[in-house]
Amino acid sequence: MVCFIKKHAKKITSLVLIGALALSTVFYGFSDKTKTVEAKTDKTTNVTTVGNTKAPKYVFFFIGDGMSFPQVQITSDYLGAIKQNSSSEILSGNKYLNFMKFDTVGSAVTYDSSSFCPDSASTATSLSTGHKTYSGVINMDETKSVSYETIAEKLKKQLGYKVGIISSVNINHATPAAYYAHQASRNNYYEIGTEMVSSGFEYFAGGEIKQPTGAKNDQKSIYDLAKTAGYKVVTTQQEAKALNSKSGKAIVIGETIADGGALSYDIDRKSDEWSLAEYVRTGINVLDNKKGFFMMVEGGKIDWACHANDAGSTIKDTVALADAVDVALSFYNKHKEETLIIVTGDHETGGLSIGYAGTDYDTFLTNLVNQKISYAKFDSDYVANYKKNNTAFESVLQDIKKNFGLLTSSDVDAAKYPKLVLTNYEYNKLYQAYQKTLGKSKVTLDKQEEYVLYGTYEPLTVTITHILNNKSGINFSTYAHTGLPVPVFAKGLGSNVFEGYYDNTSVYTKLASLLNIK
Repeated sequence: MVCFIKKHAKKITSLVLIGALALSTVFYGFSDKTKTVEAKTDKTTNVTTVGNTKAPKYVFFFIGDGMSFPQVQITSDYLGAIKQNSSSEILSGNKYLNFMKFDTVGSAVTYDSSSFCPDSASTATSLSTGHKTYSGVINMDETKSVSYETIAEKLKKQLGYKVGIISSVNINHATPAAYYAHQASRNNYYEIGTEMVSSGFEYFAGGEIKQPTGAKNDQKSIYDLAKTAGYKVVTTQQEAKALNSKSGKAIVIGETIADGGALSYDIDRKSDEWSLAEYVRTGINVLDNKKGFFMMVEGGKIDWACHANDAGSTIKDTVALADAVDVALSFYNKHKEETLIIVTGDHETGGLSIGYAGTDYDTFLTNLVNQKISYAKFDSDYVANYKKNNTAFESVLQDIKKNFGLLTSSDVDAAKYPKLVLTNYEYNKLYQAYQKTLGKSKVTLDKQEEYVLYGTYEPLTVTITHILNNKSGINFSTYAHTGLPVPVFAKGLGSNVFEGYYDNTSVYTKLASLLNIK
């Protein structure tokens, strides 16, 4: 046997090397960074294939701005809690959101070239182009001299896909802008608006265009530029309902506009006011065609609610995003062999935790049922009047009870709702915040202490949400972004490639590989 090995050593070595190379080729093919599979396009059907797999013809890309695992889980837990049988002592658990049941779940790391706690401009750049950059920069490198082409631009140019961009906040805000603009600063709203018009994308919908006539109000309106470029600028739901694939390019601005020029928080939305889901449904009507489409949908007010530490509004807007995903799922059920749906976040906001020191190992999530309006609406509908009329604290407490359910120990309903009764500690914090908001406070706080207590928000309002959050067993650690990874949920054609733990730039490279774009 030894002699045989010596005699045929060279042949054996060659065979081993060939076998090793073959195996390495097999395993190497599964590497996200090195996967190179020949792709072909049948020009008669416009079907692109990657290996033996068709490329998705219809792509829905949902981004929950500020949404990471905590936002998804607290929403799921809350829905489970309100379904819980009150007579049962055994916890029945959470209720899964539709996208939590998707075929594939991955995790994406979110750091950018500036920080482990990145912003929306840089993280959306990573998702849309596969490149890292500084916070505040949209689709440009760190020198701010090189522009990156986005996946939406490539799909339109290379494959002739129609493109739709939807957001619950301003449609020239950082996240939607990252799919069509290239700017050294996310604050270049006018320049972003002009790029929106020149993109030629078929459908934009959501909040108002920010600074439509420029920062100094001296530029030609973006809306007028859009009309000149052949866009229908639609501002009523009735007009929007009439849009279809033959309508041409359209910009749909919400009929009801709330804080910051955005759509209403879902907790504030009236029954006849369009939800995010309706803008997605209309988008499908506009974009549907034989070649294919790409639709990016942002639940932007999840982020805004988390910045303000408003858990109740966060949950409702996460549900609103899930409702919008339902519309995509209905489309998917009719086009299962051609559709891909991705749901992810750009970063986490607020440092949301399920658990609070004051409630030990317990949560009381049903307390949040008592929140009727967002922090922003309380500011506009109530706090503005308190300042104007110098409203007495006793009257303010009645409004707090009405809108958030919090009670004093002397309230007639205190015995009925013991988990919502203010402790002496909470009452004093609330009174201090009330005095601060109305300019009556005689207590001087240093800048750090004041920021930790109130951030940049109305002291009274943010203290109300803090107390309700904490009584529910929820806490926020910051008013800013954090460095948590975000989930990536995927369903449909090619969804399996999104499994694993990877950098957020890989979300782009995986999708680009599936679609065979360069």
